[in-house]
Amino acid sequence: MAANSTVSWATADKQCEKPLYLTFDTGHMGIAQLVAEVLQRQQVKVTFFAANERTQVGNGSLSQDWAPWWKARAAEGHEFASHTYDHAYWRGDVRGVVPQFRIRPTAGALAEREFTWDAKKYCDNIAHAAERLQDHTGRKPLPLFRAPGGKTSPKLLAAAKACGFEHVGWAAAGFLGDELPSEKFSNPALLDKALRDIRAGDILLAHLGIWSRKDPWAPAVLEPLIVGLKAKGFCFQTLREHPAYKGWIAARMP
Repeated sequence: MAANSTVSWATADKQCEKPLYLTFDTGHMGIAQLVAEVLQRQQVKVTFFAANERTQVGNGSLSQDWAPWWKARAAEGHEFASHTYDHAYWRGDVRGVVPQFRIRPTAGALAEREFTWDAKKYCDNIAHAAERLQDHTGRKPLPLFRAPGGKTSPKLLAAAKACGFEHVGWAAAGFLGDELPSEKFSNPALLDKALRDIRAGDILLAHLGIWSRKDPWAPAVLEPLIVGLKAKGFCFQTLREHPAYKGWIAARMP
């Protein structure tokens, strides 16, 4: 999905003439600390989208077990937004006058079962993740969300926007491939592709750990990618500065 990839970056901060917007979704969190160390070393600020996903250590990525990690990232100046609390995949719209959706959570007690949710139920799931993030970080998350897998419909997006959440996808070149099988997509190949194809204004997507990838993408690719992009004149901003979302955020946050 390449949402918002056509938005001009010319309106971004003049001090960052070739901005990129690096974002991380949660996952098993096994490389979370390594990612944090790279970002701190490179002085790069990112936007984290969080769901309460199953983790290698602890009871979920938004559980109290991970609260210190989230708080530390807030102290470093990163931004946060919802990925739906139950990592709830949109599977389809339900016909009818009132918006309803077929949803399959992949985290929590209801994981891997399909349900019909109305707009309020879906909005509540978005808001729940945002509330947990605020509790952990002491900071209000951005009024944004990312649907798991980027799967949405116009009706779903309208329902979320009506309850205060704008959706964020990613650019085609910004799909960094960390969830692809390493047997077919090696780290060097993913790095080369990203350095070749990424353009100014792109929203980039990676994760804090993917169960299916045997050869972890980070930190093997992450730091060389950041260094390589900086060498090409790119700079990094959070989604608070993105021209497509800046006004939306400013109208809803101090």
